[in-house]
Amino acid sequence: MAESLRVIGFILFLAALLVITWFRPSDGQQKHFSGDALTRTDVSGSRPGDWADDFSAPPPHVDMRLLPALDALLQEGSVTGAAERLALSPPAMSRALSKIRHALGDPVLVRAGRGLVPTPRALELQPKVRALMREAEDLLTPRPQEDLAQVSRTLTIVADEAYAAVLAPALLRQASEEVPLARFTFTVENTHGNAPLREGAVDIEVGIIDEPSPELRIDPLFTDRFVGTVRTGHSLLEGAVTASAFAAARHVSVSRKGRMTGPIDVALQELGLRREVVASVPNYGEALLMLPSTNFVTAMPRSLATSAQESLGIEVFDLPIETAPISICQAWHPRHETEPVHVWLRQAVRSALTQPASTA
Repeated sequence: MAESLRVIGFILFLAALLVITWFRPSDGQQKHFSGDALTRTDVSGSRPGDWADDFSAPPPHVDMRLLPALDALLQEGSVTGAAERLALSPPAMSRALSKIRHALGDPVLVRAGRGLVPTPRALELQPKVRALMREAEDLLTPRPQEDLAQVSRTLTIVADEAYAAVLAPALLRQASEEVPLARFTFTVENTHGNAPLREGAVDIEVGIIDEPSPELRIDPLFTDRFVGTVRTGHSLLEGAVTASAFAAARHVSVSRKGRMTGPIDVALQELGLRREVVASVPNYGEALLMLPSTNFVTAMPRSLATSAQESLGIEVFDLPIETAPISICQAWHPRHETEPVHVWLRQAVRSALTQPASTA
């Protein structure tokens, strides 16, 4: 009988212990101020939309979301005032205060008469928290208009050699007055497609953008069309340039991918003709330099051909076949969309190259 009583007593003791443990405030329950009144709230219970609701235990990392709440609490000295400053409800700010206390191991604000006062630890943190918030505000505030005259930056432009020859003089003249510290690198078109623009190795590409991409911004500058070019005195120009005579000549094609055929060959094929392409070069600049000392024929955009006509001693003629118009564009990556010096560059390129549109 005595043994049974001891067992029953032990069971009752365990039951009482379980009840006490069950109803004791958990680690997620903190005494803190709801509004300006001292209450006990279970911060593990949350309402949808509260921005600081994910704490019920000490966080394994620093939660930067608590910095604005801590700054507001220290500035206002009031849960209600801090909630109004951040457009939160008082219960949400009250839960944020609990999490801040839990993270710092300090009550932060304590009752003093009818108000709240900061602890020594809170006073120590206040200027540091305010400085962090000012820096964050500066980072997220649009910066003032950049003084282009003080911009020291190298701008890289990808363009066919012939387009670079047209673009560079006007662009550099304008740059010397408006962005005198900027430097410019002109590189020829490459076989890497859009990768240099995406990766930031190139600022802008100018010319025929034959591989448009949704990742890029493309701005059409003007519409051009293909014409034929030969050296001065070429026999092809002794009479009317017919499709047969044009096809019978020896041609140099321009393709950065080394292609020997293109739209011109398609148009000739529709007439039952085929031209002889003896070479392919990667850019129009090289093709232009070959013409004065050879009997080759090259088709290229009119804007390039007419710009080099006088200096190289070449002749320009209309093609005896129909070809589609071509769009001369500039392309860039969206990362530079609002960069002041890049905005200037795009406007300057447009200004320098829109003049050929009158000859297109």
